[in-house]
Amino acid sequence: MLNNVEHADLRVAIRPGAEFGDNVNQLPIYPSEFEEAQRSFPIVFRREEGGIQAYALLGLDRDENLFLEDGRWTSEYVPAVQRRGPFSVGIDASWPDGGNQGEPLVYIDCADARVGADDGLPLFLEHGGNAPLLDHIASVLRVIHEGVISAPAIYAEFEDAGLLQPVDIQISLTEEDGYELPDLLTIDQTALADLSGESLEALHRSGLLRAATMAASSLGNIQHLIDRKNRRRLPA
Repeated sequence: MLNNVEHADLRVAIRPGAEFGDNVNQLPIYPSEFEEAQRSFPIVFRREEGGIQAYALLGLDRDENLFLEDGRWTSEYVPAVQRRGPFSVGIDASWPDGGNQGEPLVYIDCADARVGADDGLPLFLEHGGNAPLLDHIASVLRVIHEGVISAPAIYAEFEDAGLLQPVDIQISLTEEDGYELPDLLTIDQTALADLSGESLEALHRSGLLRAATMAASSLGNIQHLIDRKNRRRLPA
């Protein structure tokens, strides 16, 4: 657990790279990220053991992030799960039910190569208080923490309204070369347009209609993903 006594002089470098888990073809995202994420990535959903989870598609092949070049992200937005770097959030176990009402705490992975790096930034100010980096990390972890809590109910509302539809996305790069992305869920544009009455009013009132619309419109980024893939395939 991070504290300003043991870690008073600790510096951390926030830099991306394959060695830090950035070279993946999809990353989980949360509803509060949809507005920024939909400008760069297709947003899809998967039905998993723990429920439905939203993902930003980053590539087509395994361990391929088409938005990672020369150790840096080229997209306008980076999902919170990667912006957090070597930090994570935990819940104060002193709460008797071990539930979500406890105080979120910041943890740091001291074995991460970015922790203690010479080019790192301080976490705490010289005379106490959080440095800007730690304030930034706290806001990123808040996105994740609140997303884990709120997302299941949001996706349940999408499903109850008939907006989440199963799809197998077919992508053709050439006549011979293509990809199939199976077992996905997406926000169906037709179902979204057909919303009416209480379902439409309820989603609009809760602000979820906007989130659903952004997730649906994000699918236009599949073509941008194809364009990035084709550029990488071309000989230098």
